[in-house]
Amino acid sequence: MKNSVAFLLFIFTIASAQAQKNKSNLLIGTYTTKCDSKGIYVYDFDAKTGNFNFKNSTENVINPSFLSISSDNKYIYSVNENGDKSTVSAFDYKSSSGKMDLINIESAKGADPCYIINDKKNVIVANYSSGSISVFGRNNDGSITKAKQIVQHNTELSQTQKPKVPHAHMVSFSPDKKYLLATDLGIDKIYSYEYDPNATDLILKKKDSILAKLGSGPRHLTFSKNGKFVYLLQENDGTVTVFRYLKGTLEKIEENTVVSKDFKGTNGAADIHISPDGKFLYATNRGTANDISIFKILKNGKLEKKEQTSTGGNGPRSFAIDPTGKFLLIAHQYTNDVVIFKRNKTTGSLTDTGKKITLCAPVCLVFGKK
Repeated sequence: MKNSVAFLLFIFTIASAQAQKNKSNLLIGTYTTKCDSKGIYVYDFDAKTGNFNFKNSTENVINPSFLSISSDNKYIYSVNENGDKSTVSAFDYKSSSGKMDLINIESAKGADPCYIINDKKNVIVANYSSGSISVFGRNNDGSITKAKQIVQHNTELSQTQKPKVPHAHMVSFSPDKKYLLATDLGIDKIYSYEYDPNATDLILKKKDSILAKLGSGPRHLTFSKNGKFVYLLQENDGTVTVFRYLKGTLEKIEENTVVSKDFKGTNGAADIHISPDGKFLYATNRGTANDISIFKILKNGKLEKKEQTSTGGNGPRSFAIDPTGKFLLIAHQYTNDVVIFKRNKTTGSLTDTGKKITLCAPVCLVFGKK
């Protein structure tokens, strides 16, 4: 009898652990000024079924258009995109309940921040309209300091002698955290900075910059799973550029595109991510395309385009792949929904599940631990 009870308890424990493995928190950042949104939303997501349940939300948070969760899962950092009045917020985060309590807010020291990352020492933001990067310190209680460093990108002349205004769009740590890469959509450049997390004021020191295709608009990038390659998505022309990466330097090895050969509309390439197994790359195109391209990543780092499919909505600003790799979720800014796709791990293909989360202007999706 005792053996039977112990066996049943063992089976229950295994089943419970497996069920928990499939569960994660989905955080959604939104725009709040053009429709009814409370700011940041937290949902339970079940990667076994693709089902979701609302857990919690903030109240009266202005345009948290990009989010970042701390590595210890205790804090959330958010930009508050609001022109010259833009700020950066720190929240205490209870992942079990999804409850978020504001700790403090600091001036972004730049206009319209659109990307944010953090580590144990700093929170770093890309300010789109002012073309700058702001670095904030992180305190032990999760709060942020006033900006410790502002890195300003410079206005440059184009081939027609017209000024090209900087628009910093993304910041990303290198896998070893020794460098930071930053894209600038306005002046078609990718910058690399040496990163010293413990420095007092010169946390970022410029190492290099390279020019992307003129007018292409570098927007988002992602590192390969082995850290040897960088994939850059360019908003204006839909180019996907593959770079070989080594110690803060980039060497272009290939260009591909998210634009189909017969496409006649407007581009607005947006987001780019690699599947958890490192085998497939996905990239969205907004404008009049509203589709997502699927690429197979070859052993040499180059890309083989496999297929293209509709995202099922208008304005696919952001997407995320759940930690198990079974589902891919796409946030549509203009149709106010998050469409849930089932992902085939073998082929990379996507199938619309018919499930969607309806909410105001979702523009950032981040998966986190429960």
